[in-house]
Amino acid sequence: MKLSAFIYVAFLGLSLFLASCGDDDLKNANSVASGKITLTRDTTKGVEIVYSDSARVKAKGNAPIMVKITPSTGGTEQEMPSGVKIDFFNVQNGTVDGTLISDYAIRKDQELKTTFRKNVIVKNNKGDTFSSEELIWDEAKKLFYSNQKVRVQSVDGNIVEGVNFEAPQDFSTYKINNGNGQVNLKDNIAP
Repeated sequence: MKLSAFIYVAFLGLSLFLASCGDDDLKNANSVASGKITLTRDTTKGVEIVYSDSARVKAKGNAPIMVKITPSTGGTEQEMPSGVKIDFFNVQNGTVDGTLISDYAIRKDQELKTTFRKNVIVKNNKGDTFSSEELIWDEAKKLFYSNQKVRVQSVDGNIVEGVNFEAPQDFSTYKINNGNGQVNLKDNIAP
């Protein structure tokens, strides 16, 4: 008799549980399941990242904090919320060719893009300085670009500002739209 009473109570409990699951709960479950949920979040302090090609160091990056995020949509992201400094190296002789500094950066592995934000400053091997609030590095296309305002100050004192900026990875040349600036002319210019 005790066994049949236990089965009855278990059956009654299961029935009440199933009755409490209404249609609305199932509809809400779909909306929650379709949202982006972070699966893992790992934090590392004092990070040094070395980029190399054919055993030659091309760049070295340092970040006080790097957070590796693996979202449910796949792929991974490395966020550097306290900024990053990257030194670019001449692969022939190993000297520093340029630097990039920003207050924030995030790299999305699937897209092969890194977005640098807040006080982004780049110096190339000629000594030119590029500054913006945002620069994006497209690793696949091997270029930097920005739709934000970019200011370029060359070694000879020329200053150009504009939007829709694009430059190769070494910042040896650049394109800029809606530009304006200040150009220093040398003496003895023929009419």
